[in-house]
Amino acid sequence: MKRLAVFASGSGSNFEAIAEGCRRGDVDAEVVLCVCDKAGAYVLERAAKYGVETLVFNPKEFGSKREAESMIADRMDSLGVDLVCLAGYMRIVGEELLGRYGGRIINIHPALLPAFPGAHGIRDAFEYGVKVFGVTIHYVDETLDGGKIISQVAVPYEGDDMEELETMIHKAEHQLYVQTIQKLISSK
Repeated sequence: MKRLAVFASGSGSNFEAIAEGCRRGDVDAEVVLCVCDKAGAYVLERAAKYGVETLVFNPKEFGSKREAESMIADRMDSLGVDLVCLAGYMRIVGEELLGRYGGRIINIHPALLPAFPGAHGIRDAFEYGVKVFGVTIHYVDETLDGGKIISQVAVPYEGDDMEELETMIHKAEHQLYVQTIQKLISSK
């Protein structure tokens, strides 16, 4: 069975979708670590609910990004992590993690990349007036939301309610992430 680490900075709804997918058997894996850069983030409660070990760190307590990432990678190595899933992790992955886990780190983005990269993909697309929104899962590389695309799903929407749109996008994210992780695991 494959071992997953999920990185999150906030509420952790994608973390929960992945953990629940593993619990249900939709994903032939187990989440063995939740990495979070924000003490008190709701994702930590979700991790506790699923009995998943957490690694909470404050980036400012480290001398460098490399030092923080080395500590994270050492923990993942000790747990035998096979795949890293970024799920609302609001930090840019640096050289240390890419060097040690390159090709095994994936990210979910709430837009149809390459359009609308960055932290506000839904809002940016909404303000631009697009009629087809979406979700992208891609490999993480040194570029911001620029790694090779693994899967995408379109979310048509012509309304004007940002909350409604965000709900639709999050539902699509939860389904696509679970399906994509299983696809990656079964192709290895």
